[in-house]
Amino acid sequence: MPNLPTVLVVDDEVRSQESLRRTLEEEFEVFTASGAEEALALLEHEWVHVILCDQRMPGTSGVDFLRQVRERWPDTVRIILSGFTETEDIIAGINAAGIYQYITKPWHPDSLLLSVRAAAQLHRLQRENQQASLELRTSEPVLRRRVEAKREALKSRYDFVRLVRAKDSPVNRVCQTAQRIASYDISVLITGESGTGKELLARAIHSGSSRADRVFVIENCGALSDTLLESELFGHKRGAFTGAFENRIGLFEQADGGTIFLDEIGDTSPAFQVKLLRVLQEGEIRPLGSSRTRSVDVRVISATNRDLEDDVRKGRFREDLYYRLTTFALRVPPLRERPNDIQPLADHLLDEAARALDKPVRGFTAEAVDCLRAYHWPGNVRELQNEVVRMLALADGEYLGAELLTPRVLRAVGQGPEDNDLTPTATGEGLLKDRLEVLEKSVLKETLIRHRWNKSRAAEELGLSRVGLRAKLQRFGLERK
Repeated sequence: MPNLPTVLVVDDEVRSQESLRRTLEEEFEVFTASGAEEALALLEHEWVHVILCDQRMPGTSGVDFLRQVRERWPDTVRIILSGFTETEDIIAGINAAGIYQYITKPWHPDSLLLSVRAAAQLHRLQRENQQASLELRTSEPVLRRRVEAKREALKSRYDFVRLVRAKDSPVNRVCQTAQRIASYDISVLITGESGTGKELLARAIHSGSSRADRVFVIENCGALSDTLLESELFGHKRGAFTGAFENRIGLFEQADGGTIFLDEIGDTSPAFQVKLLRVLQEGEIRPLGSSRTRSVDVRVISATNRDLEDDVRKGRFREDLYYRLTTFALRVPPLRERPNDIQPLADHLLDEAARALDKPVRGFTAEAVDCLRAYHWPGNVRELQNEVVRMLALADGEYLGAELLTPRVLRAVGQGPEDNDLTPTATGEGLLKDRLEVLEKSVLKETLIRHRWNKSRAAEELGLSRVGLRAKLQRFGLERK
């Protein structure tokens, strides 16, 4: 059964309090308080959407009480009840207290119900507006500028197309599988090294699902302590912990009806894993400092760069949570396993960087592409993006040449990507002579590329004569293509 909107009735007269409760309780979950102090204590522990308050109460008046509520719980919708004799006092305090509506006594049950329904609807619309704002804040910069176009393109699986790759890329199979399961409301675990594009794949799955028109939120679970992570995901009440100065709606509640992406899920502690497991099993969250649970309807997509099966065997990750998260598992291969993807990815990243930096260029030289393909990219697409942006910033011509590459990338030019982990220098095996020759060839080619194949400058840097350099180039078969 869906959660009913919550209403707090504040009235010191028991008969009036009970009358209001009977009028509202069929459509709302009703809390009652006999005065401002009791109501404030209740608000510390309960989520309240609408407050219905009498103006004349002993101690603190209704307007003064609602002014305090506005400062501490600004999302609540505030309605005040009073007789005609108190009209001037209420009108004077309407703006300060943020009062939504003023209802005079005696009130009619049907009229009162209509007013509270409208107030609850206003609270719901405010929450949906917060969700839309969150979507805009968490979208990628390029997508943020095209948010409306994105909504129209979701059902055509536009985001799967955006996963740039070669025609024969191993990622094709991953995308095909993801497209098949996107429409089913099941949890997905995406594995792969850092920087391989797990978040993009999660966005694509959300965009291809029935939840595509609802919010997609992201949380990096490895970046926060247990308390802060629990607060971010489940929310908290004011005063729940040091620094909790106001109520906070957690990401699970903000993502109600949509999708939440839990990145680096393997880095969470066993204590937090227990709490997350309960949320996934029961479909309910309980904010920190609250005694009440809230039902949420959220699809969970998680990701990790760890081997969770090994962590389960070693007792570092709960087995029951692992199976909750892994209704379906997808692995994004690292960039070194898909060298054919490097050029289309580099071209795509260069196009984005050129627009962002307002520095148009025509592309890479063939030699630069060869060097990019030779490197094994331990940081994957994220490292490639940094390299491309750096090259563009240093470029002074229409094409980005290999001389703009960083030394770590140039050092790989003496070997193909398939040899990166097999060469004697990489493995630490083989005869000293063989290992030195591999290193010498790599240094020679790196130096020549940095000097744009100017042999005089390369020979001078290496302390060789032109004749000596030429002999080494012939020995290693190093000539510019």
